[in-house]
Amino acid sequence: MSDKVVPKDSRSPRRVLVIDDDHDVADSLVLLLETFGATARAAYSGAEGLEQIPQFKPELVFLDLGMPHMNGYETAARIRECPEGRALNLVALSGWGQEEDVARSRQAGFDDHFTKPADIEALEELLQRLDAA
Repeated sequence: MSDKVVPKDSRSPRRVLVIDDDHDVADSLVLLLETFGATARAAYSGAEGLEQIPQFKPELVFLDLGMPHMNGYETAARIRECPEGRALNLVALSGWGQEEDVARSRQAGFDDHFTKPADIEALEELLQRLDAA
């Protein structure tokens, strides 16, 4: 048995998956999240994101709503159906930011809704809020 005291701030980095068909948006957000101390990965389609969830086990997923083939709403529903997806935090990431868009994402099972381009301070606040929970 170890007597080692582990400081509160030494927990492992939060795992974040970014699902967006726009490679530049996804890759930029991954880099930004990494500057906040997260371990982040990008997936460029809903199907690719669904494949990554069981192995990567993210705690937070940023999900573009306007993707081709499988849009963000359908991807969110499929994520929520899998055991690994029930408890994670889903954040809609979209160019659509009207009140009805935010309401629709809440109804679809998203925990938050960010309008592109995502506000850096809001992203940092979200990560801090989740760390405090």
